Amino acid sequence: MLYRLYKPEDFAELYAIEEVCFQPPLRFARNFMLRLVGSATGATWIAEEDSRMAGFAIVEWEAEAGGTAYIETIEVLPAMRGRGAGGELLRRLEESASASGMREIWLHVDESNSGAIRFYEAHGYWRQGREDSYYGPRRAALVYAKALTVGRK
Repeated sequence: MLYRLYKPEDFAELYAIEEVCFQPPLRFARNFMLRLVGSATGATWIAEEDSRMAGFAIVEWEAEAGGTAYIETIEVLPAMRGRGAGGELLRRLEESASASGMREIWLHVDESNSGAIRFYEAHGYWRQGREDSYYGPRRAALVYAKALTVGRK
């Protein structure tokens, strides 16, 4: 698997993965996704195999918020799951945030997504709270966070 940063010409293939991984109303709108991948205060990492996109991950940060980064999404095509791409994409998001001076990284995860919860806990994330109806009526999110080592490479 090859890992690299996003380029604008990746958008069509990236959004096709979004359409596979999430159905409305949980799917990001195209315009919102374009804003995320074009952000100057974030990073989008791509996982490729055989010159085809297998997945991607997006992180954003705000230095004004005390050096915190937020994981917008990590998405891997179903056929490519279980091969370490998600873990490597997560590691690269953390490194990008840390290199930009962020001290903490956090995320929301659907409380019914036990696989994602196990994934984040296995990578050192701790549950910080719960937000009712985050994903819509009666669909709560759990909030997870992890401390980062600032400036690590």
